[in-house]
Amino acid sequence: MLTTFNNMVKIEQFPTKKTSVYFCCAFLLFSACSTVVCNANDSASDDDATEAVIIHEAEGRVKVGLAKEKPTWDPRGYILFCPCMGRFGNQAEHYVGTLAFAKALDRTLVLAPFRTYQNVGFEDYFLVEPLKQYHRVISMGDFMEYLAPQHWPVGKRRGYCYMQVNSESVCDLKAGNPFGPFWDGFHIDFDETLKFELPIYAQDGNLPQNKQIKAAWDERFPVDEHPVLALRGAPAPFPMLEVNRQIQQYFHWAPGIFAEAKGYMDQMFKGEKYVAIHLRTGIDWERACRDVAGIRRYMASPQCHELDKEATNREMCYPSVKHVLEHTRNALQKIGAKQLFIATDKHSYEEEFKRDLKSLKVSVHRLSSDLPMIDLVIMGEADFFIGNCVSSFSSFVKRYRDARNKPSTFWNRALDDPMTSIGEYVAYKRT
Repeated sequence: MLTTFNNMVKIEQFPTKKTSVYFCCAFLLFSACSTVVCNANDSASDDDATEAVIIHEAEGRVKVGLAKEKPTWDPRGYILFCPCMGRFGNQAEHYVGTLAFAKALDRTLVLAPFRTYQNVGFEDYFLVEPLKQYHRVISMGDFMEYLAPQHWPVGKRRGYCYMQVNSESVCDLKAGNPFGPFWDGFHIDFDETLKFELPIYAQDGNLPQNKQIKAAWDERFPVDEHPVLALRGAPAPFPMLEVNRQIQQYFHWAPGIFAEAKGYMDQMFKGEKYVAIHLRTGIDWERACRDVAGIRRYMASPQCHELDKEATNREMCYPSVKHVLEHTRNALQKIGAKQLFIATDKHSYEEEFKRDLKSLKVSVHRLSSDLPMIDLVIMGEADFFIGNCVSSFSSFVKRYRDARNKPSTFWNRALDDPMTSIGEYVAYKRT
């Protein structure tokens, strides 16, 4: 609780395991920024102590929070990687697979930033703590600030490339964009590079296989000699392995992003049920889907069809306007929704929807294409979702919804298709 009296600030009851902390600070005596850090340790042990921080700034603003606990070195080793393939959807699939890989090797995963035209910190998009329920992780910023100076210092930084060991190809972790700018964002240069040909596709829960993967890596790169494995790319396949999809349940949105999306949802839907759809209609996507018919595995397509029974087709990849309108109308009627949200990279068919849904009195909404992360949140929270089977962007939404037992389907799939309609993974209720 924060109270003010007689030009004082009193911060009360920051509970630790055994004690509460009480502070007061005369803050109006200062006009410049200052910081006061206090530690309460009445009857608690050092392990139980909690630092409280009062940061008071100019213009009368006061920030209160808990001091950040400095990370300690993990003797089991670390994995760094560059999530440098494609846009967010591809990077997210690689992230899931890399978590499985880090767990298989029993090394702490350093949470690399996502890559747009710049580095965007993992914690800017997602909470870090929930991932620790799956495996040990640390943010890239914390690793470089607190651990790298002593344990991975300049002059002793190795990089590792997956390529034929005896090939003439050069292992250069910083060649090209986005690889160079990614590492430069943390002022990382490599003093030595090593090639490897080792298994990298870990399967969550497959203990025998993961044990073999760990043994191969430990033999080639023992942790006492190679405590930090900085990999040029992600040690994971695209499209991702289906067995790893359930790892998505540990990805929880950062409060800032979720709050911003919630503001849009409240404004648009006013608490009513809504259907969200994802359309890929840009010219690049149209070209990518032109000759897709007959291909068994195409980008993220394994998420919506059985590879040994059915090939990808154009309607899965680039559905006709007629099919989009009909499928969406059926979904709205099925759940009794009067609100439609459209996320798209180009053409939204908004006017077509308004004409087609006028008799149903459905309101049609979309946001700027400059807000893709907000689109992801809104699609993930919808009462029903229709995605693009081939798109990794849709795949992220589908995995998010599967983990929360929310119904979904895809273009050219039945609304109640047992393979796509209800998530098969552990349900999670947002608190």
